[in-house]
Amino acid sequence: MFQSFSETSSPEQGPPRLAALRAEMSAAGVDGFIVPRADAHQGEYVAERDSRLAWLTGFTGSAGFCVALQDKAGVFIDGRYRVQVRAQVADVFTPVPWPEVSLGDWLSENVAAGGVVGFDPWLHTVTQIRELEASSGSVTLRRVENLVDRIWEDQPSPPATLAFAQPVELTGETHEAKIARLSAGLGSATTAVLTLPDSICWLLNIRGDDLPRTPFMLGFALLHAEGSVTLYVNPEKLVNLGDHLGPKVRVAPVEEFLPALTGLEGPVQIDPGSCPVIVANTLAEARIKMIEAQDPCALPKACKSSAELDGTRAAHLRDGAAMARFLCWLDHQPPGSLTEIDVVSRLESERAATNALRDISFDTICGAGPNGAIVHYRVTEKTNRQVEPGLLLVDSGGQYVDGTTDVTRTFAIGTVGADEKRAFTLVLKGMIAISRLRWPKGLAGRDMDALARVALWEHGLDYGHGTGHGVGSYLSVHEGPQRLARTGTVPFMPGMILSNEPGFYREGAFGIRIENLIVVEEAPTLPDQTVPEMYRFETLTYVPIDTRLIDTVLLTEAERSWLNAYHAEVLERIGHLVEGDVSTWLTHACAPI
Repeated sequence: MFQSFSETSSPEQGPPRLAALRAEMSAAGVDGFIVPRADAHQGEYVAERDSRLAWLTGFTGSAGFCVALQDKAGVFIDGRYRVQVRAQVADVFTPVPWPEVSLGDWLSENVAAGGVVGFDPWLHTVTQIRELEASSGSVTLRRVENLVDRIWEDQPSPPATLAFAQPVELTGETHEAKIARLSAGLGSATTAVLTLPDSICWLLNIRGDDLPRTPFMLGFALLHAEGSVTLYVNPEKLVNLGDHLGPKVRVAPVEEFLPALTGLEGPVQIDPGSCPVIVANTLAEARIKMIEAQDPCALPKACKSSAELDGTRAAHLRDGAAMARFLCWLDHQPPGSLTEIDVVSRLESERAATNALRDISFDTICGAGPNGAIVHYRVTEKTNRQVEPGLLLVDSGGQYVDGTTDVTRTFAIGTVGADEKRAFTLVLKGMIAISRLRWPKGLAGRDMDALARVALWEHGLDYGHGTGHGVGSYLSVHEGPQRLARTGTVPFMPGMILSNEPGFYREGAFGIRIENLIVVEEAPTLPDQTVPEMYRFETLTYVPIDTRLIDTVLLTEAERSWLNAYHAEVLERIGHLVEGDVSTWLTHACAPI
């Protein structure tokens, strides 16, 4: 099993650890200290060594931060974690709804005038600290040594796994060609600083196992305008690469990264949204001019090559067949005979049976009944529920060498009430609205997010997360810069993969989410079209949607036609990959409504 069901949260350790941190704050001469869920690379996943937020507070969500003061400690969490945080932290910590309550306003209100709040400059970006300094009034922010590290006596060592090459047959472009293409686009910058591990892995066509669920090798890199890269990483991580990197990539120990910055000739390009403060400060102290611009790998990485798209299509068909085998099994189990752990274990075993699974793409979210309302719920031996009649939400994915998958389905277990069916159908209408969309070139996620919510809004309902995120090609299941959300400002371009996952959650009762992955493509020109260029989505995910949960009266004819066409395509694309009882089940599950 890739997934563990052990309880990683330790709320009872929160009070003594917070007390120890406060003692260190006093010794350091600061009134507060910020503990983010972040490492120096600003990725979604962090190594055990960098899980400071979870170690201190018990909160294990994928986003958030704590601010410890001498008289209070706030744990800031977004809408996905409002339920989870209350179950995971001791009462010495106060959950704070974020971003509704900004950190700057909270500090201004809770820190005395002239107070000092410390932060680790490796763990905060230039943008984060710049915005916080502008919004926190008279509070002073001070760079300090990480105070959590001082009290974490058994802190794990940094990861030291071996990197491996990603074949050019799957990337569609050699890393030498990528380096040449991106370095030529640096403009007046002589060097670009790369700190995001997915950017470095994508650029150099390598992968690694330094982090769970994401095939990353951690390190830093400098992209030079003359067409070369300096990679800062512990050299022993590269022993299996042979001559893959070649003469255009120079390797240096990671300890040389900061000193090397002081010897650069400017201007040097940094991405303020991902660059650690210490990098910008080091350049500034060396009087090196900086240019602020987006990570040069971000957009090229997001717009997948034809080889990457072919690979992800193959991965989704393989994954869809595994899901069909799993769903057939699930449908044949009597209500009340399974636990959430049983479901997760069986699903992972079906993916593993493909003999192509490298890892799961995130810990499977399997929520029965009220646990389904916890948006990023992770089942443990402590929380494990019986799967009783009602709704079961399963959000899961696989990491395959040719692609990354992410699919959510909500299933009927036994008898389901009319209220649940109505909510399910409203969510489905939103998912179909995005799937059917055509739009003019230049629009971004913020222009489309509302379309997934209209049916819910008409009934006074909504959900507290974005409608979709970008997805990598055997990289992170959550990838920028594109987002299908109110905060998504990057125009969609052909080759960008996104999720399409509206939902609805009734705390204490049930959760609903339906998710397919989609990819942006050029739309065929219509006879009377006056817009010069339009795009649409190609669906990548082929897994049946539970029609037992649909209130067909609420569907329009166009929505019904889309669903029937989708199920016909599911049957066509994965029907030949299953047999026996699974084939029979799939034919029934894909029957038109």
